Amino acid sequence: MHLKEKSNQKVRPIDCRHFINGEYRDSFDMKTFENINPATEEIIGRVSEGGKKEVDEAVKAAKTALKGPWKTFTSSQRSAVLRRIGDLILERKEELAALESMDTGKPYPMALEIDIPRAAYNFHFFADYLTSMGTEAYQQDQQALHYSIRRPVGVVGMINPWNLPLLLLTWKMAPCLAAGNTAVMKPAEWTPMTATVLAEICKEAGVPDGVVNLVHGFGPGSAGAAITEHPDVDAVTFTGETKTGTAIMKAAAPSLKKLSYELGGKNPNIIFADSDLDEVIETTLKSSFMNQGEVCLCGSRIYVESSVYESFLEKFVARTKELTVGDPFRDETKVGAVISKEHYDRVLGYIQSARDEGGTILAGGGRLQEEDKGYFIMPTIIVGLDKDATCVREEIFGPVVTVLPFETEEEVIEQANDTHYGLGTTIWTNDLRRAHRVAHQIEAGIIWVNTWYLRDLRTPFGGMKQSGIGREGGMHSFEFYSELSNITIKL
Repeated sequence: MHLKEKSNQKVRPIDCRHFINGEYRDSFDMKTFENINPATEEIIGRVSEGGKKEVDEAVKAAKTALKGPWKTFTSSQRSAVLRRIGDLILERKEELAALESMDTGKPYPMALEIDIPRAAYNFHFFADYLTSMGTEAYQQDQQALHYSIRRPVGVVGMINPWNLPLLLLTWKMAPCLAAGNTAVMKPAEWTPMTATVLAEICKEAGVPDGVVNLVHGFGPGSAGAAITEHPDVDAVTFTGETKTGTAIMKAAAPSLKKLSYELGGKNPNIIFADSDLDEVIETTLKSSFMNQGEVCLCGSRIYVESSVYESFLEKFVARTKELTVGDPFRDETKVGAVISKEHYDRVLGYIQSARDEGGTILAGGGRLQEEDKGYFIMPTIIVGLDKDATCVREEIFGPVVTVLPFETEEEVIEQANDTHYGLGTTIWTNDLRRAHRVAHQIEAGIIWVNTWYLRDLRTPFGGMKQSGIGREGGMHSFEFYSELSNITIKL
């Protein structure tokens, strides 16, 4: 049976309301906005539009819940709740995957096989991790014993992006709850549905009322700004554009909130001549065009050693042209629709700038002609640009990559680091010494060698420069979601 038929048998889009103190609510003024499917351009539902009043109610509920039953949960009890949330996500996997695909335009198989299972695993991982944690203790000769205790940071505001809505929300929510905090989350206005279902799942799993709250709405001057400015929000975690991160930092400054940012990236993919080109091509297809290139870790700047530049391009272009673009619910679809008409126009604008600056389009370069509706852009490969060209310098966040040749190791390291961003890098080489040598010189928070998108949730995740502040993953997440107090006992 066709994937679309299988999905539509069970799943319909949902209208999205706020979730405050354990119940779904309309906005005080009953305002709503449209939820549009980017693959069909159809209105698939209405979303409650919140602002300061709704955020005030959500923060009040979260602050009260810090002193309620949630405060008395032991680490084992919190662990059991987190595990149950992960289990319930898997039980509703097909439903959540369909909602995610309708919201984002991404291929349904990707949501089903990657996004939803990894969202569940975030809860399963932190359910296990929190029961194995310890804290510091030091004996100061025979004078004193010093030990630390870890307590929740308080009410956490979560402002989530639209590209991997459930996956990235659970990446924040799981350690937040594991550490005993309460939360007020605001999903991106373009992707409200899975966050709305997650609130229901949390309640069903045994999370007390008021611990998890959800306010839909927009950013500046709306729900997002109300969260970042609120004096009773103790910490804000944000994934999204660097410009928005700057605005959040200004808004949070008066109350000195803790901040955790995972921001933009313009990630280099460095391919040396001694690498296995067949392996490189298949992984580079993913790192270029997975999720329509709307992944902060995508390697959109591809640098290829000149001796294999032409052979790489020949294979890469041929494989790119084989990718099926279109209806996200078709079995064979590999590239879906970009998130919105606004973003669609923005990405096409970048492609036109490449033409204007002397670039050559070897694949793609425009919309998918076979579809009458939907924001579909063909996977695009651009060559012939200068290292300072717009498409080489700026984050496009779409199915667009530039490919540039290089001669020496020193040259490619300089070009890779010549950016305001510093999120991820991929290095391809079979020379072990070169792999270590180059990796140590790359200015990025995450560096892969002969792979991409491979994660261990215990390891630090985050960016340098304008790609973020702080690290997430394992203990690094707990460092953000908790406060340490040192206790000294005189002996």
